[in-house]
Amino acid sequence: MNFIKKIIKKLKLFVLFFVRIVFAKNHFKVPFYKKISANLFGGYLADQYALYDFDHNDRHEYLSEFDWYKSRYINEPFDFMLNNKVVCNLVLGQYVRVAKTYAVKNKKKITSENDAVSSYEEIIALLKKEKMLIVKPFSRGKGIGVYLLRYEDERFYIGFDESSESEIISLLKKRDNWMLCEYIRQHKYLNDIFDKTANTIRLITLRDPKTQKIKIFFAVQRIGTSKTVPVDNGSEGALISKIDLETGELSQARTLHTHNVYEYHPDTNAPIKGVVVPQWSKIKEEILCLANKVPFMNFVAWDILVTDDSICIIEANTSSGVNIIQLWGGQRNGELGEFYRYHKVIKK
Repeated sequence: MNFIKKIIKKLKLFVLFFVRIVFAKNHFKVPFYKKISANLFGGYLADQYALYDFDHNDRHEYLSEFDWYKSRYINEPFDFMLNNKVVCNLVLGQYVRVAKTYAVKNKKKITSENDAVSSYEEIIALLKKEKMLIVKPFSRGKGIGVYLLRYEDERFYIGFDESSESEIISLLKKRDNWMLCEYIRQHKYLNDIFDKTANTIRLITLRDPKTQKIKIFFAVQRIGTSKTVPVDNGSEGALISKIDLETGELSQARTLHTHNVYEYHPDTNAPIKGVVVPQWSKIKEEILCLANKVPFMNFVAWDILVTDDSICIIEANTSSGVNIIQLWGGQRNGELGEFYRYHKVIKK
């Protein structure tokens, strides 16, 4: 049985290599021969070739997109808990605030706790009551398929575009495998930078191979822009600012789609560099405590929304794209690379 599982895993990775790497959509213009070389010799995206400047930097200093895909198995056999956002919320909700799940649509059927919401008309009634709701897939990432539903001044909106009750129902009917969630209001420091998206912290905890203790490895503040509304995902082109793990201070921001660097938000002109995450020490303590509640998870990428009084876990992921980490330098010979070697994701 284990042999069959290994074969299936290798087949999945083989398919992923071609679908997500060789035929991936790229944002940077890279000569075809360089793209193919990057793809075939190391599993790098063409975007990574440009983003990491392989014309001047040694690619062997960097982890690749394929390395990231292989890392998604590190938490086996418990990785399903984080891969399914509905299950993840149920588990983590015992220990920390999570966005309330009002309803789930699976196999074209809407279900909810105690059948409180079981029809599209009841979703509309809930939206009128709550004013804002989030619809997102429960098994996809990168901000794909996420919608903000709004009801304001007796008008309906999808994101910030005026819509109608029938258009919202049509949107929900066309899609399957989604969850309807509470909209969480973020801290003032985030609204001051950009208030059109929920701007989350991606904080990574891992079990240190040397000490065998869970530790905080890395953290960034993600910030949406007018081009990424309603999400703040780096893969959609949002801004990414590194957080100093000791002080909570934000660095200048970068993106995964360009080489631009921002000390101020391009839409609001609000400062980014130098802003300090409120109660950073308390946030670190809470996340370390939470990570130790699920000690069988050797690696977790936490998506955290800072609120006025605490934090809310928006998602927890069993892996993290390496690009947001390597914007500040290659990790193949760094701490993440050593962690991957320990778990046999990479060999050298």
